[in-house]
Amino acid sequence: MCIGQIHRIYGQECPSTQELQNSLRQAQKLLASHEASYLQSLRSLKRKISQLQNSTARVAAKASDASCPKLEAPLNGRKLGKVLLPGHEVHFLCDSGYELVGSETRQCKESLTWSGQQPVCKEINECASSPCANGGSCTDEVNGFTCACARGWAGPTCQSPTPTFFATTTNISAATSGAAAATSFPLTTLLPFVQPSKCSQVQGTTHCTCEAGYTISGRDTSTCTDIDECEVFHNGPAGRLCVHACINTPGGYRCSCPAGYDVSRDGRGCRDIDECATRQNNCTRDRLCINTYGGFQCVKVECPRIRNVTYVKTSPTRCERNPCPVDNKACSQAPNSVSYHHMSVVSNLSAPRVMFRVSTVRMIGDTLRFAVLGSRGRRHFSVQRSDRQTGELLLLTPLQGPDTLEVEVEMSELEKRALIGRYITKITIFVSQYEF
Repeated sequence: MCIGQIHRIYGQECPSTQELQNSLRQAQKLLASHEASYLQSLRSLKRKISQLQNSTARVAAKASDASCPKLEAPLNGRKLGKVLLPGHEVHFLCDSGYELVGSETRQCKESLTWSGQQPVCKEINECASSPCANGGSCTDEVNGFTCACARGWAGPTCQSPTPTFFATTTNISAATSGAAAATSFPLTTLLPFVQPSKCSQVQGTTHCTCEAGYTISGRDTSTCTDIDECEVFHNGPAGRLCVHACINTPGGYRCSCPAGYDVSRDGRGCRDIDECATRQNNCTRDRLCINTYGGFQCVKVECPRIRNVTYVKTSPTRCERNPCPVDNKACSQAPNSVSYHHMSVVSNLSAPRVMFRVSTVRMIGDTLRFAVLGSRGRRHFSVQRSDRQTGELLLLTPLQGPDTLEVEVEMSELEKRALIGRYITKITIFVSQYEF
């Protein structure tokens, strides 16, 4: 109707039905062409998005596989820690009789290189402290030493005088007067702590002596009794005979150690038995075996349980927080990670001393703060800064065992005084009841 009215106004006739159908077919072809072009563009866009997603996944997978080169345990030592990803640490220990030279702990940095220097285990020179007393000469050995004692001294460190007692009697019998004769008293089987003396006569004089570790029993020159070295020489000039307990034996003594220790090679000290390394423990597979002085502990590491917050265990001793929802403020304020460390120390450690270090490989914010959490830990510990990125846990007072202490060190990261991350390190310290 509109078209007809327009044509009538200008004095023209309306187009025919055939012309209108042709125009509509052309419009339909144009729409179909545009639709095909639009669908082709959508397919091309989907293909590019898919390619970007695959490329991102490959980069992420490659990044997740990136790790620092494997570190070998030092000769005569061992390595603790198997995770080689950035931010993780590897610890080194030396076997008994060796001391560590180099970095005790090395951390995998973001550049996929290790901090510190590769350590070596150097044999300890036990003779450096001059353990052989009374003129004895020291020979260094692996995890021990031996003493060659001067004349008149005996014992592992030449601390015990060699008692050579004798008694003299005069025989004026005419049969032996003026003549040289040698006789000995008959030996009899006596108790282990009592022995017959050895006597001889020379020109009418009788000399009686005892073996090392025995002495003449008063006026009875024919009998030698054992010397109790544990009583007589226990606190001599060279120090205590035994670090732990002294047991008197016929003609000598021996040292003993409490359960969980072996007597050291010098015969005086006590050496801890590593039940974890020697598999002398009953820890199940879901628990960590922690060697302590005189024993061991089976520890189960569990991630924190916080409402509306979840953690995943990224290593046997580390839990990391899963991403938080945007509107969950409580989750964003929860610790980003919680690490668990265990230490074994002897009783009555001297203080102050640095017990542990906490650091970050890469800072996102502009400030790091360190603090000790919990009331019990504050009594024995504090934190101090060693550099911009490292805090040190400081022992303030000596620890008396047996005891188990737990202390938490918090490292907070801030950007313009606003908290952007919290990292908790939980340290459990097993204190032995002994000072060795």
